[in-house]
Amino acid sequence: MIETRAEGGLWTLTIDRPEKANSMTREMLAALADGVERAGADGARALVLTGTGKVFSAGADLDEARAGLARDPVWERLSGAIAALPCLTIAALNGTLAGGAMGMALACDLRIAVPGAKLFYPVMKLGFLPQPSDPARLAALVGPARAKMILMAGARIGAEEAAAWGLIDRIVAPEALAATVADLTVDACAARAEHVAAIKRMIP
Repeated sequence: MIETRAEGGLWTLTIDRPEKANSMTREMLAALADGVERAGADGARALVLTGTGKVFSAGADLDEARAGLARDPVWERLSGAIAALPCLTIAALNGTLAGGAMGMALACDLRIAVPGAKLFYPVMKLGFLPQPSDPARLAALVGPARAKMILMAGARIGAEEAAAWGLIDRIVAPEALAATVADLTVDACAARAEHVAAIKRMIP
């Protein structure tokens, strides 16, 4: 349910469970984390996370969430692995991003979304805490008040509002998403891995 493709320094990890709105099982999260870690070890110059269908990810699989997945450290392992990558990382949001899946997108350098995407993180409603690194990453992008609006007030943010807040970096038509993301990775993939890493280290 996780497709991995590596070519020319570009790694693409695709969540492929559209019949369940790309909701995540522990096995899928571990596979994503493994893929991210392999990309780093392989000297990837760019990594893209995306999904199939009309939803990027609805977050945790409900059955597994009730069984403890919502509190599993695998979420933090995944977002930490993404944040630690010394290359350009992009979340290509083919649709709505919800719940714990927000963490992997927040850990990316860029977030590109389609117009119909909505972003929400209903931890208050569901009685869970967000993953430890997520609130700080969210507040760094949108400020503390808007982070509280999402995490505490349960706001659902559309793509245009998310772009105005700085949570989304660009909105593109669904048919242009793959090409836009590919274009954004061209320079990094043509460079040496050491050069990509050096520039990333210079940006706070």
